[in-house]
Amino acid sequence: MVLDILSRPLKSCFGDGNRGDELSWHIDLKPHASGDYSIAVVQANSLLEDQGQVFTSSSATYVGVYDGHGGPEASRFIADNLFPSLHKFATEQGGLSVDVIRKAFDATEEEFLDLVKRTWMSQPQIISVGSCCLVGIISNGVLYVANLGDSRAVLGRRVSASKTTSAVVAERLSTDHNVGVEEVRKEVAALHPDDSHIVVYTQGVWRIKGIIQVSRSIGDFYLKKPEFNKIPLFQHFGFPIPLKRPVMTAEPSILVRQLTPQDLFLIFASDGLWEQLSDETVVDIVSKSPRAGIARRLVRAALREAARKREMSYEEIKSIEKGVRRHYHDDITVIVMYLDHPLSSSSSTGRFSDHTVVDCTSTPADIFSSDVNEGQC
Repeated sequence: MVLDILSRPLKSCFGDGNRGDELSWHIDLKPHASGDYSIAVVQANSLLEDQGQVFTSSSATYVGVYDGHGGPEASRFIADNLFPSLHKFATEQGGLSVDVIRKAFDATEEEFLDLVKRTWMSQPQIISVGSCCLVGIISNGVLYVANLGDSRAVLGRRVSASKTTSAVVAERLSTDHNVGVEEVRKEVAALHPDDSHIVVYTQGVWRIKGIIQVSRSIGDFYLKKPEFNKIPLFQHFGFPIPLKRPVMTAEPSILVRQLTPQDLFLIFASDGLWEQLSDETVVDIVSKSPRAGIARRLVRAALREAARKREMSYEEIKSIEKGVRRHYHDDITVIVMYLDHPLSSSSSTGRFSDHTVVDCTSTPADIFSSDVNEGQC
């Protein structure tokens, strides 16, 4: 039952992914309450910093993409703790809501802070570890999308091109909290009117304090908590930076949308995909391709584009080992959710409750780990 699965230690649900090339992992197609879904991952960092998971029951589908930076600790922590927090608050408040989602994000941030406080003296680098966090929930015909950072959710939606034909268009559902976006830079600057250097253009991109591109995350406490900002760990980066107030937040942007028959599929992916491919290109590939293996097809398209930019072949970029490959592309996690009957769960309560049809799949903690076939939710 759903309650039991999310309440006991989180080692109970396993994915059945199989590997293609040595740095990739995928599940071609599995069912969820509203259709099918597909997952694929490719590793570029020495340690896989992306995490992704899908939880399904007869009443709801939960999707998470967590794009870590500075290390894998934050993204792995979110994968272990965010869904149970959603379950807890949804149970207490009688169903899903924007308030439930905000409370779950807040609780995950606070619980990770507790971990950091317990371990930072022995593992000081953990104060600079963080993660973007993208969550999608489909329940009772309603879609919730909550986001911190620059992972992205995009909808493929059918529109009438003429009286006799239709087309599939891309609609972005999440907000990118990346200071490369002018509106986000203005937002950050407005919160820090006394700091003319809050956002700096360096190394070819805009960065907060010349360090980080995203303005919202779980973790990154050295940019949120003054007590972690004064230690000499980051002297080689020009630290410490005096903090009058946090320069990042963990406040998610949340969209709520009633699904319609024109909504065909959703793509949830980490920034590694969107660095290479536009929203429109991704939706076009999904709309024109077979379902089985669609997430893997998107990863391959992104790798081909990364290779093209460096005047390499796809086979050449696949042969580059992890760690070194980060110079060519980032970790990439893609989850594609088809919406065959998004309104079919009208009889559901819109909450976690006891159901007999449940499944959970999580991407591996590391592509080369011995439990590569054991995703857990």
